[in-house]
Amino acid sequence: MRKIAVPDEGIETLFGSYDENLRNLESLFKVKIRTDGHELLVEGDPAGVDKTERVVEQFASLMREGYRFGKGEVRAASQLVAQDPSVDLRDYFLKRTLRPSTKRQVVPKSPNQRHYLDAIEKFDIVFGVGPAGTGKTYLAMAQAVSFLVAKKVTRIILARPAVEAGEKLGFLPGDLQEKVNPYLRPLYDALYDMLEAERVDRLLERGTIEVAPIAFMRGRTLNDAFVILDEAQNTTSEQMKMFLTRLGFGSKAVITGDVTQIDLPNARVSGLVEALRVVRHIEGISMVHFDDTDVVRHKLVQEIVRAYAEYTSPTPLVTPSPSPGDAAGGSR
Repeated sequence: MRKIAVPDEGIETLFGSYDENLRNLESLFKVKIRTDGHELLVEGDPAGVDKTERVVEQFASLMREGYRFGKGEVRAASQLVAQDPSVDLRDYFLKRTLRPSTKRQVVPKSPNQRHYLDAIEKFDIVFGVGPAGTGKTYLAMAQAVSFLVAKKVTRIILARPAVEAGEKLGFLPGDLQEKVNPYLRPLYDALYDMLEAERVDRLLERGTIEVAPIAFMRGRTLNDAFVILDEAQNTTSEQMKMFLTRLGFGSKAVITGDVTQIDLPNARVSGLVEALRVVRHIEGISMVHFDDTDVVRHKLVQEIVRAYAEYTSPTPLVTPSPSPGDAAGGSR
């Protein structure tokens, strides 16, 4: 048994509601934990006990440096130590923290998420590919807002295909905006999570932030913009080519999607799947691939993603060969 001191400040955060964080440590590192005042009594495999101690020590260090853990971040820290016992959590919770506004602080919760943010900083076109809940769109949105606030770009453009209605929306009630809004709602939700509602409304009214179906991108050149194409697996070949050739001077584009959830009608080729093959050798483009270990939603979502992957396909649908971007350290 090993005794691990717990800092006075933040003890409730470390333990979690109904000791849920301690139970997570037990499950993750195969140990048994009891509490004795401000100490944890930890029993189990020495490697597991060492990892538990490392989580607690680094938690205490971050608290001393002024970091305040948000909901789910102690669990995320534990997962990072489980993946790499030598990890320095300050690289995630201090150095790589995004503050898109005073309302929100965004922290990468896995190595892939950190590589993704680094790739967006370094490359002008980044593909984020992986299952639901891995933070692909949310992190891209946080970067976009950060770029706008820092005046690195003058506008944000958020695009999404509306394939559920085949982009032939005439039979739906309302004007054009009302017809397409249901398909763009997730982008609005992320936006309002990053910024105060009044500020979002002003930026939308001025056109500084634009949310639109991908069909609205045709014929435009996007300069000094941060452009996000979400749900890109549901673009056609023609739409993806059109989108990738809209990029102008001083702009960045992030393309996100999940190649296991293609909803295109008539078995059409996904523009995302094709693009991952076509542009993989172009220098200056990065591709970051997420998996179930990057899921940051409810813990059951990770298990669901893994179960579906095992059930539907023993091998990945898309495995691009290494590209120059990979060699430069920008892709995963």
